[in-house]
Amino acid sequence: MKRSFVRSPYFWAIVGAGAVVFVAWLGRESYQPVITGSDAPDFAYASIEGEEVRLSDFAGEKVVLVNVWATWCLPCVTEMPSMQRLYDRLHGEDFEILAVSVDAPLGQLDADGRPGGDLASFTDELGLTFPILHDSRGEIRRLYQTTGVPESFVVGKDGVIYKKVAGPTEWDAAVNEELVRRLLSVQ
Repeated sequence: MKRSFVRSPYFWAIVGAGAVVFVAWLGRESYQPVITGSDAPDFAYASIEGEEVRLSDFAGEKVVLVNVWATWCLPCVTEMPSMQRLYDRLHGEDFEILAVSVDAPLGQLDADGRPGGDLASFTDELGLTFPILHDSRGEIRRLYQTTGVPESFVVGKDGVIYKKVAGPTEWDAAVNEELVRRLLSVQ
């Protein structure tokens, strides 16, 4: 009777499920979702001026709006002026925007066949003065578990994500500005 239990497919299904749960438990740190209330993953990308910028450079000092975008994304282009207006209002108050482009390098195609964007021309054309970073391999999309572009994250001085927005929004709308101002007042 004991031997027939070991041959049972139910026994092996239970053993297999237990193994999956155990492996997931061992690697639980790498399966943490990037959601409101979680710590913002750190990253480092080059700005269009060529200097490396890390999210952790602002820890404890600034509220940061992390925006993942691309030049070929029309909703991203539509959203950028409202980001600039918010930046103009709050930049002197320990607020920063890090707009991370996932465009392929200029003159190349990305994995989906879209041409690389000219970030400097794009920035000049829209009159953007906040930092534009470039992640030509799109690693930030995996790191932040984005579903598309634009996708944005408001990160407090404590490194916690307080708001996540999938899709475009009016960043200078009262509700968004009030959130940033509240986070600025937190020591």
